[in-house]
Amino acid sequence: MSGLFVTDDQIAHARKLAREITDPIFDLIAKNTTVSVERTVLRWFGVDGVGNLGAPLVNLMVDRLQAAGVLNKGAAYWYGRALRMGASSPLDAVERLTAAPLSTLGPLPPEDEAKLRDEVRAEARAMVQELKDRVARRDDLKREFPMAQAPHKYLIVATGNIFDDVDQARAAAQAGADVIAVIRSTAQSLLDYVPHGATTEGYGGTYATQENFRIMREALDDESRRLKRYVQLTNYSSGLCMSEIAFCAAWERLDMLLNDAMYGILFRDINMRRTFIDQYFSRRICAMAGIIINTGEDNYITTADAYDAAHTVIASQFINECFAHRAGLKDWQLGLGHSYEIDPYKPETLLLELSQAMLVRRCFPDAPLKYMPPTKHKETDIFFSHAYDVMADLVAIWTRQGIQLLGMMTEAMHTPLLADRYVALKSASYLHRAARGIDEEFVVREDGKIANRARFVFGKALELLEECHKDGMVAAIGRGRFGDVKREETGGKGLDGVVEKAPDYFNPFLELMEGRA
Repeated sequence: MSGLFVTDDQIAHARKLAREITDPIFDLIAKNTTVSVERTVLRWFGVDGVGNLGAPLVNLMVDRLQAAGVLNKGAAYWYGRALRMGASSPLDAVERLTAAPLSTLGPLPPEDEAKLRDEVRAEARAMVQELKDRVARRDDLKREFPMAQAPHKYLIVATGNIFDDVDQARAAAQAGADVIAVIRSTAQSLLDYVPHGATTEGYGGTYATQENFRIMREALDDESRRLKRYVQLTNYSSGLCMSEIAFCAAWERLDMLLNDAMYGILFRDINMRRTFIDQYFSRRICAMAGIIINTGEDNYITTADAYDAAHTVIASQFINECFAHRAGLKDWQLGLGHSYEIDPYKPETLLLELSQAMLVRRCFPDAPLKYMPPTKHKETDIFFSHAYDVMADLVAIWTRQGIQLLGMMTEAMHTPLLADRYVALKSASYLHRAARGIDEEFVVREDGKIANRARFVFGKALELLEECHKDGMVAAIGRGRFGDVKREETGGKGLDGVVEKAPDYFNPFLELMEGRA
């Protein structure tokens, strides 16, 4: 595979633009918190379970603090006040705070205030260490049973019933899947709470809950030991509970999370301020827990034309990379997304798709990358559909993708059956085996169609980054530059959950993750 197409200086310029584009967003992040971030803090302290009417306790407590106008000090601060009121457990702390008239809780003397914060910081350090110990158990299993070579074959299960999902996941792993993804129930990203416990009903997927994560992780650990090959688990950290789900996933030792800087804004109409703040805290957790994030640029070329909008994928990847690095994620954790989505009836589509995938690899040489299969132009002709997927398998191995979601020949007809998954796995395994090393055997002409297309797309991506740099990210999103979807800064769902921090705002977990403690 060519190492050229674009120069190192051009790539460095794109990264510089992305850093400067995101600087104002980080000013916003530094000054604000959200109800989801504060609920995550409480979960980390061990607040769990639901109240009498089924509402999660973290929601009850944060809603109470927000209604009283004191959430701007941070949920951790009020958790500490409850401990000083004599609370004997996280649950007792919630009960005391929800029962007490918060207006009567005036400021503490400076000495007591400092002691409260020191005590809460000590508890936070202990909880961070417990999370790290849990992650170490996952990593020990990975070392004991090494994963297969990349591209890691990524397969979806999504019955709505977590116990049925387990059966399908085991079958997929036995047939060669390296990554199991449990798709969330339709529209869960719009719920401003995380459902509690194991779930057996869901439309278009299975609810993302901490208990569901635990059940699937336990099953895949068992399968990994049986197969003597580690099987990875992924879910979705997006929407109004992005940071909470990141914590639940980290605690239950997941390997990957769908986590994007702009997906919720563009495709779920979630307020952009809320999304940017939540994604930062969620990515801090992913960085600490060694979770690989998968970004959502592949979605841009399902709502926009893949040929015309290829440059928006590259521009967004640079922006997503910058957000990720600023949150502490390393290159090996960046499953930057792209997809094999050009209309198959265009001429030379294999060359075009190779060009795009090679360009992404050129720009992000150390990232695993996540490659999505054809979906937009799938047909009910299963034989053509299967051939279409096999072309994506070829591009994945040729361009050294790290994570490849496998296409299904029945994608356009119904939720794929186990047999459909088996066919997809068998074909991908064959292509990966047969074509491994092809990138080292063939040199791409620097004056050919692949290289010229890559240079053209990169040039357009730079133009888009220059526009974002000149006018700002908010303006670019407002003009529909990404995915042909337009959103306003104060529009969408969840803005009422954004809270400006008080001067004495307290979040010991953020202090620890940012290295300030």
